[in-house]
Amino acid sequence: MIVIDAHLDLSWNALGWNRDLRQSVAEIRASEAGLPQKGRGTNTVAFPEMRSGKVGICLATVLARSKPRGATSIDFRNQEIAFAVAQGQLAYYRVLEEQGAIRFIRNAAELSASFAEWKSSPATAPFGFVLAMEGADPIVNPAQVERWRRDGLRVVGLTHYGASPYGHGTGSDGPLTPAGVELLNAMADAGMILDLTHLADESFWQALKLWKGPVLASHNNCRALVPGGRQFSDDQIRAIIERHGVIGAAFDAWMLAPDWTLSMEPKVQIKAVVDHMDHICQLAGNARHIAIGSDLDGGYGTEQTPAGLDTIADLQKIALLLGERGHSEADVAAAMHGNWMRCLETAWAEAA
Repeated sequence: MIVIDAHLDLSWNALGWNRDLRQSVAEIRASEAGLPQKGRGTNTVAFPEMRSGKVGICLATVLARSKPRGATSIDFRNQEIAFAVAQGQLAYYRVLEEQGAIRFIRNAAELSASFAEWKSSPATAPFGFVLAMEGADPIVNPAQVERWRRDGLRVVGLTHYGASPYGHGTGSDGPLTPAGVELLNAMADAGMILDLTHLADESFWQALKLWKGPVLASHNNCRALVPGGRQFSDDQIRAIIERHGVIGAAFDAWMLAPDWTLSMEPKVQIKAVVDHMDHICQLAGNARHIAIGSDLDGGYGTEQTPAGLDTIADLQKIALLLGERGHSEADVAAAMHGNWMRCLETAWAEAA
């Protein structure tokens, strides 16, 4: 079954961690053996495994934060530097497109064509990439939105972790900034899609009130199952459902099990992902709002993924687990790709 994954930090992994994603997962692990950082030598994502797992289409991110005192590899002194870094990540995708490995998806027709090619020629079809931005810091000011739209950007999350130039994200509290309100207006004019992932509660509700366009949550789980601000409350999930949005289940273990630690025994199992998907189905009364947004290799590897997932090819197990829970074949197909297809096609039809 073809999979659409709504959150993969592919260019950040390639540039930030110097990974050749054309190599297999095993080859990348071998090249990183002995490196001390978390996630090194334990990666799960590479193009061969994406192909074997039929992960044919994804939202591929650019990610660079403007945090003058930040201490991570994605923190930069100002938005101008963040812009330049994100443009470099975009350049990586463009080279892959020139080589025929990927194809940018910018509208409903291109999405439909990419999906059809994966159905007919899964061994050779280029990967379909929808360009997304995790945290809007690389947009130097709202007037720059149109430039990013011409570059192919279609989905934007306003914040990441902490406070940002445009609002408050995970681990912080507060509203959107005045620039964040302006940014929403510019995004609406450009026909973009708002990704609600990582918004702190106050910023979430303010954005949802101000934004009249299409919404999604690329990689988010349920607070009712795992307490904490990184997950959505039931009220937030219901609000997204009412706006016809889709929520991609994330595979980061600390978002799947309460009080998760690296030493937790027994390890959280991959079926926990389906627990979160089922919870959304119960709130919605249907399976039209669940999907996959794995966030695999988002700064971690198998040390922080559920047991039963060794590489991204194992996303196919979600289809089997959904079937075991009693979901129909049609609902399983919707969760694996159909809901994201509908969500994106509807959003782009409205923008057109």
